[in-house]
Amino acid sequence: MAGNEGLLTALQSLRRHLGHELFPLAIGDVAADRRALRELSGQLDDYLLPRLAAIDAPLLAVVGGSTGAGKSTLVNSLVGETVAEPGVLRPTTLAPTLVANPADREWFTSPKVLPGLPRVTGGGRGEPGTLRIATAGSLPAGLALLDAPDIDSVVAANRELAAQLLAAADLWLFVTTAARYADEVPWSFLRQARERSTALAVVLQRVPAEAREPVVADLVRLLRANGLAGTPLFTVPELELPSERARLPAAAVQPIATWLAELSVDARSRAAVVRRTLTGALDSLATRVPDLADRVDRQRAGIAELRAVVEKAYDTGMSAFDDGMRDGLLLRGEVLARWQDFVGTGDLMRALESRIGWLRDRITAVFRGRPAPDRELRVALESGVESLIRSTADASAERAVESWLAMPAGRDLLERSGVTVTGRLGRASADLPGRAADAVRGWQGYVLDLVRSQGADRRTLARAASFGVNSLGVLLMLAVFSSTGGITGIEIGIAGGTSVLSQKLLEAVFGDQAVRALTQDAREDLRRRVRELLDLERARFTSLLDGLGPADDTAARLREAAKAVQERGDL
Repeated sequence: MAGNEGLLTALQSLRRHLGHELFPLAIGDVAADRRALRELSGQLDDYLLPRLAAIDAPLLAVVGGSTGAGKSTLVNSLVGETVAEPGVLRPTTLAPTLVANPADREWFTSPKVLPGLPRVTGGGRGEPGTLRIATAGSLPAGLALLDAPDIDSVVAANRELAAQLLAAADLWLFVTTAARYADEVPWSFLRQARERSTALAVVLQRVPAEAREPVVADLVRLLRANGLAGTPLFTVPELELPSERARLPAAAVQPIATWLAELSVDARSRAAVVRRTLTGALDSLATRVPDLADRVDRQRAGIAELRAVVEKAYDTGMSAFDDGMRDGLLLRGEVLARWQDFVGTGDLMRALESRIGWLRDRITAVFRGRPAPDRELRVALESGVESLIRSTADASAERAVESWLAMPAGRDLLERSGVTVTGRLGRASADLPGRAADAVRGWQGYVLDLVRSQGADRRTLARAASFGVNSLGVLLMLAVFSSTGGITGIEIGIAGGTSVLSQKLLEAVFGDQAVRALTQDAREDLRRRVRELLDLERARFTSLLDGLGPADDTAARLREAAKAVQERGDL
Protein backbone atom coordinates (compact mmCIF):
# COMPACT_ATOMS: atom_id res chain seq x y z
CA MET A 1 0.00 0.00 0.00
CA ALA A 2 2.86 2.40 0.77
CA GLY A 3 3.78 2.71 -2.91
CA ASN A 4 0.20 3.54 -3.86
CA GLU A 5 -0.38 6.43 -1.47
CA GLY A 6 0.07 9.10 -4.15
CA LEU A 7 -2.33 7.35 -6.48
CA LEU A 8 -4.88 6.87 -3.70
CA THR A 9 -4.64 10.58 -2.85
CA ALA A 10 -5.20 11.50 -6.51
CA LEU A 11 -8.26 9.24 -6.70
CA GLN A 12 -9.68 10.68 -3.49
CA SER A 13 -9.22 14.18 -4.89
CA LEU A 14 -10.99 13.13 -8.08
CA ARG A 15 -13.85 11.66 -6.09
CA ARG A 16 -14.35 14.88 -4.12
CA HIS A 17 -14.84 16.81 -7.36
CA LEU A 18 -17.55 14.35 -8.37
CA GLY A 19 -19.43 14.75 -5.11
CA HIS A 20 -21.46 17.78 -6.22
CA GLU A 21 -24.54 18.07 -8.41
CA LEU A 22 -22.78 18.56 -11.73
CA PHE A 23 -25.74 18.15 -14.08
CA PRO A 24 -28.86 19.70 -12.50
CA LEU A 25 -30.57 20.85 -15.71
CA ALA A 26 -31.70 19.34 -19.01
CA ILE A 27 -28.77 20.59 -21.06
CA GLY A 28 -27.55 18.41 -23.92
CA ASP A 29 -27.97 14.67 -23.32
CA VAL A 30 -28.29 15.16 -19.58
CA ALA A 31 -29.42 11.56 -19.00
CA ALA A 32 -26.15 10.30 -20.50
CA ASP A 33 -24.19 12.92 -18.54
CA ARG A 34 -25.74 11.85 -15.25
CA ARG A 35 -25.23 8.21 -16.10
CA ALA A 36 -21.54 8.82 -16.87
CA LEU A 37 -21.15 10.65 -13.54
CA ARG A 38 -22.98 7.92 -11.66
CA GLU A 39 -20.90 5.16 -13.24
CA LEU A 40 -17.60 6.93 -12.61
CA SER A 41 -18.46 7.82 -9.01
CA GLY A 42 -19.73 4.30 -8.41
CA GLN A 43 -16.60 2.63 -9.72
CA LEU A 44 -14.43 4.87 -7.57
CA ASP A 45 -16.50 4.11 -4.47
CA ASP A 46 -17.19 0.45 -5.14
CA TYR A 47 -13.93 -0.69 -6.64
CA LEU A 48 -10.98 1.63 -7.22
CA LEU A 49 -10.69 3.23 -3.79
CA PRO A 50 -11.34 0.11 -1.67
CA ARG A 51 -9.27 -2.16 -3.93
CA LEU A 52 -6.30 0.20 -4.03
CA ALA A 53 -6.46 0.53 -0.25
CA ALA A 54 -6.43 -3.27 0.14
CA ILE A 55 -4.71 -4.73 -2.90
CA ASP A 56 -4.51 -8.22 -1.32
CA ALA A 57 -8.19 -8.40 -0.31
CA PRO A 58 -10.26 -11.37 -1.57
CA LEU A 59 -11.32 -11.49 -5.21
CA LEU A 60 -14.85 -10.49 -6.10
CA ALA A 61 -16.24 -12.37 -9.10
CA VAL A 62 -19.55 -10.92 -10.30
CA VAL A 63 -21.81 -13.37 -12.10
CA GLY A 64 -23.76 -11.31 -14.62
CA GLY A 65 -25.83 -11.89 -17.72
CA SER A 66 -29.21 -11.69 -19.37
CA THR A 67 -32.62 -12.48 -17.94
CA GLY A 68 -33.12 -16.21 -17.47
CA ALA A 69 -29.53 -17.11 -18.33
CA GLY A 70 -29.28 -19.22 -15.18
CA LYS A 71 -26.94 -17.06 -13.10
CA SER A 72 -28.44 -17.97 -9.74
CA THR A 73 -28.52 -21.67 -10.63
CA LEU A 74 -24.85 -21.48 -11.63
CA VAL A 75 -23.88 -19.78 -8.34
CA ASN A 76 -25.74 -22.39 -6.30
CA SER A 77 -24.15 -25.19 -8.33
CA LEU A 78 -20.62 -23.79 -7.90
CA VAL A 79 -21.11 -23.38 -4.16
CA GLY A 80 -22.95 -26.66 -3.72
CA GLU A 81 -25.65 -25.00 -1.66
CA THR A 82 -28.83 -23.03 -2.37
CA VAL A 83 -27.57 -19.58 -1.46
CA ALA A 84 -29.22 -17.64 -4.30
CA GLU A 85 -32.91 -17.77 -5.14
CA PRO A 86 -33.64 -18.86 -8.73
CA GLY A 87 -37.20 -18.77 -10.00
CA VAL A 88 -39.51 -18.63 -12.97
CA LEU A 89 -40.67 -15.04 -12.45
CA ARG A 90 -38.82 -12.26 -14.26
CA PRO A 91 -36.87 -10.46 -13.06
CA THR A 92 -35.70 -13.16 -10.69
CA THR A 93 -32.72 -11.56 -8.95
CA LEU A 94 -34.21 -8.52 -7.24
CA ALA A 95 -31.47 -8.12 -4.63
CA PRO A 96 -27.89 -9.28 -5.30
CA THR A 97 -26.47 -12.10 -3.21
CA LEU A 98 -22.79 -12.25 -2.36
CA VAL A 99 -21.40 -15.62 -1.26
CA ALA A 100 -18.02 -15.79 0.47
CA ASN A 101 -16.01 -18.19 2.56
CA PRO A 102 -16.61 -17.61 6.30
CA ALA A 103 -12.99 -16.46 6.60
CA ASP A 104 -13.70 -13.58 4.22
CA ARG A 105 -17.05 -12.61 5.69
CA GLU A 106 -15.73 -9.63 7.66
CA TRP A 107 -14.22 -8.04 4.54
CA PHE A 108 -17.43 -8.23 2.54
CA THR A 109 -19.74 -7.18 5.36
CA SER A 110 -17.65 -4.05 5.94
CA PRO A 111 -18.66 -0.83 4.16
CA LYS A 112 -15.38 -0.83 2.22
CA VAL A 113 -16.92 -2.93 -0.54
CA LEU A 114 -20.02 -1.54 -2.29
CA PRO A 115 -20.55 1.05 0.46
CA GLY A 116 -23.84 2.30 -0.98
CA LEU A 117 -25.67 -1.01 -0.47
CA PRO A 118 -27.00 -1.88 2.99
CA ARG A 119 -26.03 -5.39 4.15
CA VAL A 120 -28.55 -8.14 4.87
CA THR A 121 -27.65 -11.54 6.27
CA GLY A 122 -29.64 -14.73 6.73
CA GLY A 123 -32.02 -16.57 4.42
CA GLY A 124 -34.55 -15.24 1.93
CA ARG A 125 -34.21 -13.11 -1.14
CA GLY A 126 -33.32 -9.81 0.47
CA GLU A 127 -35.04 -6.48 -0.23
CA PRO A 128 -34.36 -4.55 -3.46
CA GLY A 129 -31.52 -2.08 -2.94
CA THR A 130 -29.75 -4.27 -0.39
CA LEU A 131 -26.77 -6.64 -0.64
CA ARG A 132 -27.46 -10.02 0.88
CA ILE A 133 -24.38 -11.68 2.36
CA ALA A 134 -24.18 -15.47 2.59
CA THR A 135 -21.30 -17.73 3.55
CA ALA A 136 -20.40 -21.17 2.29
CA GLY A 137 -17.47 -23.26 3.54
CA SER A 138 -17.30 -25.06 0.18
CA LEU A 139 -16.23 -21.86 -1.53
CA PRO A 140 -12.45 -21.40 -1.33
CA ALA A 141 -11.12 -18.55 0.80
CA GLY A 142 -9.95 -15.52 -1.14
CA LEU A 143 -12.89 -15.59 -3.58
CA ALA A 144 -16.50 -14.38 -3.45
CA LEU A 145 -19.26 -14.85 -5.98
CA LEU A 146 -21.88 -12.15 -6.45
CA ASP A 147 -25.16 -13.05 -8.18
CA ALA A 148 -26.11 -9.81 -9.96
CA PRO A 149 -29.48 -8.66 -11.34
CA ASP A 150 -30.17 -9.04 -15.06
CA ILE A 151 -28.33 -6.63 -17.34
CA ASP A 152 -31.44 -6.46 -19.57
CA SER A 153 -34.02 -6.41 -16.78
CA VAL A 154 -37.38 -4.78 -17.44
CA VAL A 155 -36.76 -2.85 -14.21
CA ALA A 156 -34.44 0.11 -14.85
CA ALA A 157 -33.10 0.07 -11.28
CA ASN A 158 -32.03 -3.57 -11.75
CA ARG A 159 -30.18 -2.75 -14.97
CA GLU A 160 -28.38 0.13 -13.28
CA LEU A 161 -27.47 -2.03 -10.28
CA ALA A 162 -26.17 -4.78 -12.55
CA ALA A 163 -23.91 -2.28 -14.31
CA GLN A 164 -22.74 -0.94 -10.96
CA LEU A 165 -21.86 -4.40 -9.67
CA LEU A 166 -20.01 -5.36 -12.83
CA ALA A 167 -17.96 -2.16 -12.49
CA ALA A 168 -17.07 -3.23 -8.93
CA ALA A 169 -15.81 -6.66 -9.97
CA ASP A 170 -12.27 -7.96 -10.04
CA LEU A 171 -13.55 -10.61 -12.41
CA TRP A 172 -16.60 -10.84 -14.64
CA LEU A 173 -18.15 -14.28 -14.97
CA PHE A 174 -20.47 -13.58 -17.84
CA VAL A 175 -23.34 -16.04 -18.28
CA THR A 176 -25.29 -16.51 -21.50
CA THR A 177 -27.13 -19.30 -23.30
CA ALA A 178 -26.97 -21.03 -26.65
CA ALA A 179 -30.19 -19.25 -27.60
CA ARG A 180 -29.11 -15.73 -26.57
CA TYR A 181 -25.34 -15.48 -26.86
CA ALA A 182 -25.55 -13.14 -29.90
CA ASP A 183 -27.91 -10.60 -28.24
CA GLU A 184 -26.57 -7.06 -28.45
CA VAL A 185 -27.04 -6.05 -24.79
CA PRO A 186 -24.54 -8.60 -23.42
CA TRP A 187 -22.00 -7.61 -26.07
CA SER A 188 -22.18 -3.96 -25.06
CA PHE A 189 -21.05 -5.06 -21.57
CA LEU A 190 -18.40 -7.35 -22.98
CA ARG A 191 -16.97 -4.51 -25.02
CA GLN A 192 -16.78 -2.45 -21.84
CA ALA A 193 -14.75 -5.26 -20.30
CA ARG A 194 -12.38 -5.11 -23.24
CA GLU A 195 -12.07 -1.31 -23.08
CA ARG A 196 -11.29 -1.42 -19.35
CA SER A 197 -9.11 -4.56 -19.51
CA THR A 198 -11.37 -6.25 -16.97
CA ALA A 199 -10.56 -9.89 -16.23
CA LEU A 200 -13.33 -11.91 -17.87
CA ALA A 201 -14.63 -15.42 -18.40
CA VAL A 202 -17.72 -16.44 -20.36
CA VAL A 203 -20.05 -19.30 -19.39
CA LEU A 204 -22.23 -20.63 -22.21
CA GLN A 205 -25.14 -22.55 -20.70
CA ARG A 206 -27.92 -24.79 -22.03
CA VAL A 207 -25.99 -25.94 -25.05
CA PRO A 208 -27.71 -28.80 -26.92
CA ALA A 209 -25.30 -31.63 -27.68
CA GLU A 210 -25.94 -31.49 -31.41
CA ALA A 211 -25.37 -27.70 -31.54
CA ARG A 212 -22.31 -27.51 -29.32
CA GLU A 213 -19.63 -27.26 -31.98
CA PRO A 214 -21.26 -24.65 -34.26
CA VAL A 215 -22.49 -22.50 -31.34
CA VAL A 216 -19.13 -22.54 -29.58
CA ALA A 217 -17.35 -21.80 -32.85
CA ASP A 218 -19.64 -18.84 -33.53
CA LEU A 219 -19.23 -17.51 -30.00
CA VAL A 220 -15.44 -17.72 -30.31
CA ARG A 221 -15.72 -15.84 -33.60
CA LEU A 222 -17.76 -13.09 -31.94
CA LEU A 223 -15.28 -12.84 -29.06
CA ARG A 224 -12.46 -12.44 -31.54
CA ALA A 225 -14.38 -9.88 -33.60
CA ASN A 226 -14.99 -7.82 -30.46
CA GLY A 227 -11.35 -7.83 -29.38
CA LEU A 228 -11.81 -10.52 -26.73
CA ALA A 229 -9.85 -13.38 -28.30
CA GLY A 230 -8.41 -15.74 -25.68
CA THR A 231 -11.18 -15.10 -23.14
CA PRO A 232 -11.74 -18.27 -21.05
CA LEU A 233 -14.92 -19.94 -22.30
CA PHE A 234 -16.82 -22.65 -20.42
CA THR A 235 -19.82 -24.57 -21.73
CA VAL A 236 -22.59 -26.20 -19.73
CA PRO A 237 -24.74 -28.71 -21.62
CA GLU A 238 -28.49 -28.52 -21.78
CA LEU A 239 -29.80 -30.60 -18.88
CA GLU A 240 -33.25 -31.55 -17.67
CA LEU A 241 -33.55 -30.31 -14.08
CA PRO A 242 -36.35 -31.45 -11.78
CA SER A 243 -37.16 -27.87 -10.69
CA GLU A 244 -36.05 -24.26 -10.96
CA ARG A 245 -34.36 -24.60 -7.57
CA ALA A 246 -32.38 -27.67 -8.58
CA ARG A 247 -28.61 -27.41 -8.96
CA LEU A 248 -26.56 -28.48 -11.93
CA PRO A 249 -24.58 -31.70 -11.51
CA ALA A 250 -21.13 -31.11 -10.03
CA ALA A 251 -19.48 -32.57 -13.13
CA ALA A 252 -21.18 -29.98 -15.36
CA VAL A 253 -19.66 -27.03 -13.49
CA GLN A 254 -16.42 -28.66 -12.33
CA PRO A 255 -14.20 -26.91 -14.94
CA ILE A 256 -15.51 -23.52 -13.82
CA ALA A 257 -15.12 -24.36 -10.12
CA THR A 258 -11.57 -25.60 -10.67
CA TRP A 259 -10.57 -22.48 -12.59
CA LEU A 260 -11.97 -20.21 -9.87
CA ALA A 261 -10.33 -22.23 -7.12
CA GLU A 262 -6.96 -22.00 -8.81
CA LEU A 263 -7.30 -18.24 -9.00
CA SER A 264 -8.18 -17.95 -5.33
CA VAL A 265 -5.48 -20.23 -3.89
CA ASP A 266 -2.64 -19.00 -6.07
CA ALA A 267 -1.63 -15.59 -4.72
CA ARG A 268 0.26 -14.78 -7.90
CA SER A 269 -2.68 -15.60 -10.16
CA ARG A 270 -5.07 -13.73 -7.91
CA ALA A 271 -2.79 -10.67 -7.91
CA ALA A 272 -2.53 -10.81 -11.71
CA VAL A 273 -6.33 -10.70 -12.01
CA VAL A 274 -6.60 -7.82 -9.57
CA ARG A 275 -3.82 -5.82 -11.18
CA ARG A 276 -5.18 -6.36 -14.67
CA THR A 277 -8.66 -5.16 -13.76
CA LEU A 278 -7.39 -2.37 -11.52
CA THR A 279 -4.96 -1.11 -14.15
CA GLY A 280 -7.66 -1.22 -16.83
CA ALA A 281 -10.07 0.74 -14.66
CA LEU A 282 -7.39 3.34 -13.89
CA ASP A 283 -6.42 3.66 -17.55
CA SER A 284 -10.05 4.19 -18.52
CA LEU A 285 -10.05 7.35 -16.40
CA ALA A 286 -7.74 8.99 -18.95
CA THR A 287 -10.69 9.24 -21.36
CA ARG A 288 -13.71 9.04 -19.07
CA VAL A 289 -12.76 11.94 -16.79
CA PRO A 290 -11.88 14.45 -19.57
CA ASP A 291 -15.08 13.43 -21.32
CA LEU A 292 -16.99 14.14 -18.12
CA ALA A 293 -15.18 17.50 -17.86
CA ASP A 294 -16.41 18.36 -21.36
CA ARG A 295 -19.93 17.52 -20.26
CA VAL A 296 -19.47 19.76 -17.21
CA ASP A 297 -18.39 22.60 -19.50
CA ARG A 298 -21.53 22.07 -21.56
CA GLN A 299 -23.71 22.23 -18.42
CA ARG A 300 -22.03 25.45 -17.31
CA ALA A 301 -22.44 26.95 -20.78
CA GLY A 302 -26.13 26.05 -20.72
CA ILE A 303 -26.64 27.69 -17.34
CA ALA A 304 -24.74 30.76 -18.57
CA GLU A 305 -27.06 30.88 -21.58
CA LEU A 306 -30.09 30.89 -19.27
CA ARG A 307 -28.58 33.82 -17.41
CA ALA A 308 -27.75 35.59 -20.67
CA VAL A 309 -31.29 35.41 -22.08
CA VAL A 310 -32.66 36.89 -18.86
CA GLU A 311 -30.11 39.69 -19.00
CA LYS A 312 -31.06 40.29 -22.63
CA ALA A 313 -34.75 40.41 -21.71
CA TYR A 314 -34.12 43.12 -19.13
CA ASP A 315 -31.62 44.98 -21.33
CA THR A 316 -34.36 45.05 -23.96
CA GLY A 317 -36.68 46.37 -21.27
CA MET A 318 -34.22 49.14 -20.47
CA SER A 319 -34.04 50.04 -24.14
CA ALA A 320 -37.85 50.13 -24.23
CA PHE A 321 -37.82 52.53 -21.28
CA ASP A 322 -35.30 54.72 -23.10
CA ASP A 323 -37.64 54.76 -26.09
CA GLY A 324 -40.48 55.64 -23.76
CA MET A 325 -38.54 58.69 -22.58
CA ARG A 326 -38.04 59.87 -26.17
CA ASP A 327 -41.25 58.96 -27.99
CA GLY A 328 -43.39 61.65 -26.38
CA LEU A 329 -46.07 59.28 -25.13
CA LEU A 330 -45.59 60.52 -21.59
CA LEU A 331 -46.56 64.01 -22.72
CA ARG A 332 -50.11 63.10 -23.64
CA GLY A 333 -53.30 62.64 -21.66
CA GLU A 334 -53.11 63.86 -18.11
CA VAL A 335 -49.67 65.43 -18.55
CA LEU A 336 -50.94 67.46 -21.51
CA ALA A 337 -53.89 68.70 -19.53
CA ARG A 338 -51.74 69.71 -16.59
CA TRP A 339 -49.24 71.37 -18.92
CA GLN A 340 -52.01 73.52 -20.37
CA ASP A 341 -52.97 74.52 -16.84
CA PHE A 342 -49.33 75.30 -16.18
CA VAL A 343 -48.78 77.66 -19.11
CA GLY A 344 -52.32 78.91 -19.67
CA THR A 345 -55.08 78.09 -22.14
CA GLY A 346 -54.68 76.00 -25.22
CA ASP A 347 -55.07 79.10 -27.39
CA LEU A 348 -52.17 80.80 -25.66
CA MET A 349 -50.12 77.65 -26.06
CA ARG A 350 -50.71 77.60 -29.79
CA ALA A 351 -49.98 81.29 -30.10
CA LEU A 352 -46.70 80.86 -28.31
CA GLU A 353 -45.76 77.94 -30.53
CA SER A 354 -46.38 79.99 -33.66
CA ARG A 355 -43.99 82.65 -32.42
CA ILE A 356 -41.31 80.35 -30.97
CA GLY A 357 -38.58 82.38 -32.63
CA TRP A 358 -39.03 85.37 -30.34
CA LEU A 359 -36.06 86.45 -28.36
CA ARG A 360 -35.41 84.61 -25.15
CA ASP A 361 -36.15 87.58 -22.93
CA ARG A 362 -39.51 88.22 -24.63
CA ILE A 363 -40.55 84.60 -24.02
CA THR A 364 -39.37 84.83 -20.44
CA ALA A 365 -41.28 88.03 -19.89
CA VAL A 366 -44.54 86.47 -20.99
CA PHE A 367 -44.34 83.94 -18.17
CA ARG A 368 -42.87 85.96 -15.35
CA GLY A 369 -46.22 87.19 -14.27
CA ARG A 370 -48.06 83.86 -14.66
CA PRO A 371 -47.84 81.70 -11.55
CA ALA A 372 -48.13 78.02 -12.60
CA PRO A 373 -49.82 75.07 -10.90
CA ASP A 374 -46.63 73.03 -11.09
CA ARG A 375 -47.60 70.52 -8.45
CA GLU A 376 -50.39 68.98 -10.53
CA LEU A 377 -48.10 68.73 -13.54
CA ARG A 378 -45.39 67.09 -11.47
CA VAL A 379 -47.85 64.54 -10.05
CA ALA A 380 -49.14 63.73 -13.53
CA LEU A 381 -45.61 63.29 -14.81
CA GLU A 382 -44.75 61.14 -11.79
CA SER A 383 -47.71 58.86 -12.48
CA GLY A 384 -46.74 58.55 -16.14
CA VAL A 385 -43.14 57.59 -15.35
CA GLU A 386 -44.27 55.02 -12.77
CA SER A 387 -46.64 53.49 -15.31
CA LEU A 388 -43.82 53.28 -17.87
CA ILE A 389 -41.59 51.53 -15.32
CA ARG A 390 -44.28 48.98 -14.45
CA SER A 391 -45.08 48.18 -18.07
CA THR A 392 -41.36 47.85 -18.81
CA ALA A 393 -40.89 45.42 -15.90
CA ASP A 394 -43.96 43.38 -16.88
CA ALA A 395 -42.81 43.07 -20.49
CA SER A 396 -39.28 42.12 -19.42
CA ALA A 397 -40.56 39.42 -17.06
CA GLU A 398 -42.86 37.99 -19.71
CA ARG A 399 -40.02 38.02 -22.25
CA ALA A 400 -37.66 36.24 -19.83
CA VAL A 401 -40.18 33.49 -19.03
CA GLU A 402 -40.93 32.97 -22.72
CA SER A 403 -37.20 32.70 -23.45
CA TRP A 404 -36.73 30.07 -20.74
CA LEU A 405 -39.75 28.11 -21.88
CA ALA A 406 -38.24 27.95 -25.37
CA MET A 407 -35.15 26.19 -23.95
CA PRO A 408 -35.15 22.63 -22.50
CA ALA A 409 -32.99 23.77 -19.59
CA GLY A 410 -35.27 26.72 -18.91
CA ARG A 411 -38.39 24.56 -18.97
CA ASP A 412 -36.65 22.13 -16.64
CA LEU A 413 -35.76 24.89 -14.20
CA LEU A 414 -39.25 26.41 -14.25
CA GLU A 415 -40.86 23.01 -13.74
CA ARG A 416 -38.60 22.39 -10.77
CA SER A 417 -39.50 25.82 -9.36
CA GLY A 418 -43.22 25.05 -9.51
CA VAL A 419 -46.30 26.61 -11.06
CA THR A 420 -46.67 29.27 -8.37
CA VAL A 421 -43.12 30.59 -8.75
CA THR A 422 -43.34 30.51 -12.56
CA GLY A 423 -46.62 32.44 -12.47
CA ARG A 424 -45.07 35.13 -10.31
CA LEU A 425 -41.99 35.33 -12.50
CA GLY A 426 -44.13 36.05 -15.55
CA ARG A 427 -45.01 39.52 -14.29
CA ALA A 428 -43.37 42.24 -12.26
CA SER A 429 -42.97 41.60 -8.56
CA ALA A 430 -45.80 42.62 -6.27
CA ASP A 431 -43.78 45.31 -4.53
CA LEU A 432 -42.53 46.96 -7.73
CA PRO A 433 -45.22 49.71 -7.78
CA GLY A 434 -44.14 50.92 -4.35
CA ARG A 435 -40.46 50.79 -5.25
CA ALA A 436 -41.13 52.53 -8.57
CA ALA A 437 -43.01 55.33 -6.79
CA ASP A 438 -40.11 55.79 -4.37
CA ALA A 439 -37.63 55.83 -7.25
CA VAL A 440 -39.57 58.47 -9.22
CA ARG A 441 -40.01 60.68 -6.15
CA GLY A 442 -36.32 60.29 -5.45
CA TRP A 443 -35.56 61.32 -9.02
CA GLN A 444 -37.81 64.38 -8.78
CA GLY A 445 -36.05 65.40 -5.59
CA TYR A 446 -32.73 65.00 -7.36
CA VAL A 447 -33.94 67.23 -10.22
CA LEU A 448 -35.02 69.94 -7.76
CA ASP A 449 -31.61 69.76 -6.13
CA LEU A 450 -30.02 70.22 -9.56
CA VAL A 451 -32.08 73.34 -10.10
CA ARG A 452 -31.20 74.73 -6.67
CA SER A 453 -27.53 74.05 -7.23
CA GLN A 454 -27.54 75.64 -10.69
CA GLY A 455 -29.64 78.60 -9.53
CA ALA A 456 -27.23 79.45 -6.72
CA ASP A 457 -25.07 81.36 -9.16
CA ARG A 458 -25.55 85.14 -8.72
CA ARG A 459 -26.21 85.75 -12.40
CA THR A 460 -29.08 83.28 -12.52
CA LEU A 461 -30.38 83.72 -9.00
CA ALA A 462 -32.85 86.49 -9.84
CA ARG A 463 -34.22 84.81 -12.93
CA ALA A 464 -34.54 81.48 -11.14
CA ALA A 465 -36.28 83.15 -8.23
CA SER A 466 -38.87 84.68 -10.56
CA PHE A 467 -39.93 81.19 -11.68
CA GLY A 468 -39.44 79.29 -8.46
CA VAL A 469 -37.46 76.10 -7.94
CA ASN A 470 -40.50 73.84 -8.30
CA SER A 471 -41.57 75.33 -11.61
CA LEU A 472 -38.07 75.16 -13.03
CA GLY A 473 -37.76 71.60 -11.73
CA VAL A 474 -40.91 70.57 -13.58
CA LEU A 475 -39.63 72.23 -16.76
CA LEU A 476 -36.37 70.30 -16.44
CA MET A 477 -38.30 67.04 -15.92
CA LEU A 478 -40.25 67.74 -19.10
CA ALA A 479 -37.04 68.46 -20.99
CA VAL A 480 -35.91 64.89 -20.24
CA PHE A 481 -38.76 63.66 -22.46
CA SER A 482 -37.88 65.82 -25.44
CA SER A 483 -39.04 63.95 -28.56
CA THR A 484 -42.56 63.59 -29.95
CA GLY A 485 -42.53 60.32 -31.87
CA GLY A 486 -45.68 58.27 -31.41
CA ILE A 487 -48.06 61.20 -30.97
CA THR A 488 -50.34 62.14 -33.83
CA GLY A 489 -52.69 64.92 -34.85
CA ILE A 490 -53.05 68.07 -32.81
CA GLU A 491 -51.17 66.44 -29.91
CA ILE A 492 -47.95 66.77 -31.93
CA GLY A 493 -48.30 70.51 -31.87
CA ILE A 494 -49.18 70.60 -28.21
CA ALA A 495 -46.61 68.06 -27.02
CA GLY A 496 -43.99 69.47 -29.34
CA GLY A 497 -44.60 72.85 -27.87
CA THR A 498 -44.35 71.33 -24.41
CA SER A 499 -40.79 70.20 -24.91
CA VAL A 500 -39.70 73.24 -26.96
CA LEU A 501 -41.13 75.77 -24.55
CA SER A 502 -39.74 74.02 -21.50
CA GLN A 503 -36.36 73.99 -23.24
CA LYS A 504 -36.53 77.68 -24.12
CA LEU A 505 -37.64 78.73 -20.69
CA LEU A 506 -34.81 76.83 -19.05
CA GLU A 507 -32.33 78.34 -21.48
CA ALA A 508 -33.64 81.79 -20.62
CA VAL A 509 -32.76 81.15 -16.97
CA PHE A 510 -29.62 79.01 -17.12
CA GLY A 511 -28.25 79.30 -20.64
CA ASP A 512 -28.35 76.66 -23.37
CA GLN A 513 -25.11 74.87 -22.44
CA ALA A 514 -26.12 74.53 -18.80
CA VAL A 515 -29.56 73.27 -19.80
CA ARG A 516 -28.06 70.53 -21.95
CA ALA A 517 -25.88 69.43 -19.03
CA LEU A 518 -28.79 69.58 -16.59
CA THR A 519 -31.07 67.59 -18.91
CA GLN A 520 -28.44 64.93 -19.46
CA ASP A 521 -27.79 64.72 -15.73
CA ALA A 522 -31.49 64.32 -14.96
CA ARG A 523 -31.98 61.73 -17.70
CA GLU A 524 -29.03 59.62 -16.56
CA ASP A 525 -30.14 59.73 -12.94
CA LEU A 526 -33.60 58.48 -13.91
CA ARG A 527 -32.07 55.72 -16.07
CA ARG A 528 -29.83 54.68 -13.19
CA ARG A 529 -32.78 54.39 -10.82
CA VAL A 530 -34.82 52.43 -13.35
CA ARG A 531 -31.84 50.17 -14.08
CA GLU A 532 -31.59 49.39 -10.37
CA LEU A 533 -35.28 48.50 -10.28
CA LEU A 534 -34.94 46.22 -13.32
CA ASP A 535 -31.83 44.61 -11.86
CA LEU A 536 -33.82 43.68 -8.78
CA GLU A 537 -36.57 42.29 -11.00
CA ARG A 538 -34.03 40.31 -13.02
CA ALA A 539 -32.54 38.89 -9.82
CA ARG A 540 -35.75 36.92 -9.29
CA PHE A 541 -34.67 34.84 -12.28
CA THR A 542 -30.91 34.77 -11.77
CA SER A 543 -31.30 33.82 -8.10
CA LEU A 544 -32.68 30.48 -9.34
CA LEU A 545 -29.36 29.95 -11.11
CA ASP A 546 -27.06 31.12 -8.30
CA GLY A 547 -25.16 28.16 -6.89
CA LEU A 548 -26.74 25.83 -9.43
CA GLY A 549 -24.52 23.36 -11.23
CA PRO A 550 -20.76 22.90 -11.09
CA ALA A 551 -18.35 25.53 -9.81
CA ASP A 552 -16.36 27.59 -12.29
CA ASP A 553 -13.20 25.53 -11.93
CA THR A 554 -14.79 22.07 -11.75
CA ALA A 555 -13.92 20.99 -15.30
CA ALA A 556 -10.33 22.20 -14.96
CA ARG A 557 -9.92 20.39 -11.65
CA LEU A 558 -11.33 17.19 -13.13
CA ARG A 559 -8.78 17.32 -15.92
CA GLU A 560 -6.00 18.00 -13.42
CA ALA A 561 -7.14 15.07 -11.29
CA ALA A 562 -7.19 12.76 -14.32
CA LYS A 563 -3.67 13.87 -15.21
CA ALA A 564 -2.49 13.24 -11.66
CA VAL A 565 -3.89 9.70 -11.79
CA GLN A 566 -2.16 9.02 -15.10
CA GLU A 567 1.16 10.25 -13.75
CA ARG A 568 1.18 7.47 -11.16
CA GLY A 569 3.82 4.78 -11.17
CA ASP A 570 3.12 1.14 -11.99
CA LEU A 571 1.01 -0.75 -9.48
